[in-house]
Amino acid sequence: MRWGRHLTGCGYTIQQRVWERKGFDGVTSVKARPRPDDFRGRRVAVVGLGMSNRAVIRFLLGCGAQVAAFDQGSVGDYAEERRAAGVPLVAGPGYLDALDPAEFDRIVVTPGMRKDVPVLRRAAALGVPLATEANLVLDMAAAPVVGITGSAGKTTTTTLVGLVAERVWPGSLVGGNIGRPLVEVAASADPRAWIVMELSSFQLELAEVSPRVAAVLNLRPNHVDVHGSMAAYRAAKCNVFTHQGPDDWAVFPLDDPGAAAMAGEAPGRVLRFSAQEPADACVEGGWVLRAGERVLRVDEVRVPGAHNLQNVLAATALSLAMGAPAAAVADAVREFRGVEHRLELVRERGGVRWINDSIATAPDRTEAALRTFDEPIVLLAGGYDKGLDFDELAPLICARARVLIVFGATANRIVDAVAAAGGGPDIVRVDDLAAAVERADAVAQAGDIVLLSPACASYDQFRNFEERGRRFKELALAPRHRGVCAGQG
Repeated sequence: MRWGRHLTGCGYTIQQRVWERKGFDGVTSVKARPRPDDFRGRRVAVVGLGMSNRAVIRFLLGCGAQVAAFDQGSVGDYAEERRAAGVPLVAGPGYLDALDPAEFDRIVVTPGMRKDVPVLRRAAALGVPLATEANLVLDMAAAPVVGITGSAGKTTTTTLVGLVAERVWPGSLVGGNIGRPLVEVAASADPRAWIVMELSSFQLELAEVSPRVAAVLNLRPNHVDVHGSMAAYRAAKCNVFTHQGPDDWAVFPLDDPGAAAMAGEAPGRVLRFSAQEPADACVEGGWVLRAGERVLRVDEVRVPGAHNLQNVLAATALSLAMGAPAAAVADAVREFRGVEHRLELVRERGGVRWINDSIATAPDRTEAALRTFDEPIVLLAGGYDKGLDFDELAPLICARARVLIVFGATANRIVDAVAAAGGGPDIVRVDDLAAAVERADAVAQAGDIVLLSPACASYDQFRNFEERGRRFKELALAPRHRGVCAGQG
């Protein structure tokens, strides 16, 4: 009997537990879930030893599973913990060659791993289930889940919804693609609270369970290099609602055509949000409305940019499905000051503001950042090449940037797109982020915004966008640069 088939109940009987949650109209949903005990004795391969999969290993070992680990790096910092747990490890080049799917009942992969590599194709052919940490959370959650996905705005919206949930339902958890992994606590979560999850396309790609309440914030080209096509990327996003029941809720924007079109595919109930027209959560007369009720004034939203107003509206619509009072939404939005690496003010002096928007790993995010500011912009852009198109971004760079400083693998592609759009900003090519900050410090004038909004992933020079953002802040605050951090004079 294979472990994955045992868990999903394909022909087998499993002991079931249920949770209940009433929506704002009083309808109750019930969902069966497997128990951690169902992992006992099962053989599990864990591929990739990042933070989430290390939590998976701890969880599986606690459940009595037999675990083997595989990672492309040396993972030296994990060696002592692994040895103490007695987990065999294959690491380094060719690490997947040692993975025989026939020896395992399930394979848990790091989310960003391509799912079409030969060893995973063999696993699929053998019927060995694949999962990510987030999939395990969705499978076993003892509390109802709010799942939030989209090409942009996930973290901000998830953080806002988490603030609402924590106010109304003490014991609510926030995680997924943000914060700590939840796999170790999902099965013991308070069923009277909520689990609020940010879900990336990579985490949703293998999902066979959808959250009780789901949102697709927007849909724009991203991660095509991993998914293989825009259609595959879209299909992954759809998994946030595809497996819902008729009493579940899905939230969509009216202002984003790609995501709005998904609403017709939702099997459950639908809510919509819009900054431009009437909707379940919308803007009217300078107010954020929810089901026609005033929640707070638009000028009370403290995070800048039209895209962040969309995030607030999405959180407002989600709160309606969850059953949260409008006052809790208003309090959370008023308190919220933004998330690190998302239009984050790093320093301000001499009339120049330095802004860290390292989260901008795709052109549409940089477009949103450029539209946020009225001041002249010194734009730092470039990075890992995901194969995305810069043609729509380029005219906005021409219109909004006074100086464009490019670096990384995509530098020439960005410059070519700007030239094709008619040019405009002064263009500076440098090798890396450190040189970009140095040049920005030299050319910035009083009244300028120095904006790190790369429009690209970071993997050519950094492990992730967080590391890139932290490095930018270190460089911007270094003594050799003019000015000091905000609040220091």
